Amino acid sequence: MRDKYELQLKQLNDLMIHMGSLIEAAIEMAIEALVKGDADKAREAVEFDDTIDQAQKDIESLCMRILLMQQPVATDLRFVSTALKLVTDMERIGDHAADISEITISLVGSEYVKDLDVIKKMAAETSSMVIKSVESYVSRNQEEAKEVIAYDDVIDDLFIKEKDEIVKMIGENPKCGSEATDLLMIAKYFERIGDHASNIAEWALYAKTGDINVC
Repeated sequence: MRDKYELQLKQLNDLMIHMGSLIEAAIEMAIEALVKGDADKAREAVEFDDTIDQAQKDIESLCMRILLMQQPVATDLRFVSTALKLVTDMERIGDHAADISEITISLVGSEYVKDLDVIKKMAAETSSMVIKSVESYVSRNQEEAKEVIAYDDVIDDLFIKEKDEIVKMIGENPKCGSEATDLLMIAKYFERIGDHASNIAEWALYAKTGDINVC
């Protein structure tokens, strides 16, 4: 019975890593479609959200089987129950990547009113945060989780920079307001992805320590 239990816990780890790789891929597809103005890639990214949703369902199903059949206690109970919290944030990251791609589809065919340097940096940094946050849960690495939480301030600063630039641009040229607002929404979605990665890291700390206020 214990061998089956250990196997299920390992399977949970594997599924969490797999879902983490899926949301990383979703972010990469979204930013690639935006940078290239590729409507087909953007549609692929939107459809990819169904794959992420299925990964969430697989994890939730396994967690419920473990909780009902194995009745874990103490650290194992926190580890399994926390996974149910994490996948909600992970699924939302997938949603945001799809949202970005939907905006991209509407922008295809027009020249961007500003460069995408800040948005590309936000995409790269949030993708890194996502992977590290999931890794911190799987490996139960407190320091890595704390690094992700602290790094959310960097994403917030990048968003503020992009917002200020876009607001100034609209003020100087109101005609670009519609597309500039779309780019601001994209930046906001990346900022929210950073928030979700930070949430994942906070739950990873809880799974390890049992203290929700550890950070």
